[in-house]
Amino acid sequence: MEFTKMHGLGNDFIIVAGEERLPEGAGELALRLCDRFFGIGADGLVYILPSAKADFMMRIINSDGSESEQCGNAIRCVAKYVYDHKLIDRTEITIETLGAGAQKVQLTVEDGEVSKVRVDMGAPVLQGLQVPTTVDADPVVDYPIVVDGREFRFTAVSMGNPHCVIYVDDAVGFDLHAWGPKLENHPFFPRRVNVEFATVRSRDYADMRVWERGAGPTLACGTGACATLVSSVLNGLTDRTAVISLKGGELLIEWSEADNHVYMTGPAALVYTGTVA
Repeated sequence: MEFTKMHGLGNDFIIVAGEERLPEGAGELALRLCDRFFGIGADGLVYILPSAKADFMMRIINSDGSESEQCGNAIRCVAKYVYDHKLIDRTEITIETLGAGAQKVQLTVEDGEVSKVRVDMGAPVLQGLQVPTTVDADPVVDYPIVVDGREFRFTAVSMGNPHCVIYVDDAVGFDLHAWGPKLENHPFFPRRVNVEFATVRSRDYADMRVWERGAGPTLACGTGACATLVSSVLNGLTDRTAVISLKGGELLIEWSEADNHVYMTGPAALVYTGTVA
């Protein structure tokens, strides 16, 4: 199998193109290939497939073998891949995901290669049961959650996949390993959840660190950055456009008042290509 290793701000993926459908055993394959000691190493295995409603379809298998409905960093990598590999020659394309349907993507091209990608991530889902959480509120904002005797307060957002955003004094130094898995698997979240720990620095800038459902701590999470911006607006902490700083770099996130959609702009990069038996 030929593959391309790519990353979006350090959130890395094994990209596979040419299949007609998601192969059987994709979860087991992801477990093997994403292992950083015995495999290629990645946060996820991503297939670029044909789509009946968009230019391409993206399916994302997490490093634990589960499937994700959406991934903001992966969609930027896929967009760069299809243009740089001349599978399409337009700079405005659509990519279908399970969680958000056909998404509009704009490419910035320099010297014949994609340098930056702007993705229409769609409208955030804020109704608690639809995120999903077990909390029947719309929206779920600053809601208490207790883990091992410690109370956090979270805001729930779905960007095609579920997120809970929690504000802490120092997101950069926060102990993800201690609290991330416990929150991911809390009974409030029937399909588990991506957990973002955020610290707002100004009306247009916030630090965020993420514990991703099915992958653990990653250097970046595009949908998590979008959820953090939406949450920060709902909590009155930022304006509707802000830079979200992740461990792997920065993303510009906009929540448009005109169409209620969230727009994410950031880079994607090639690491290497190879084959695996």
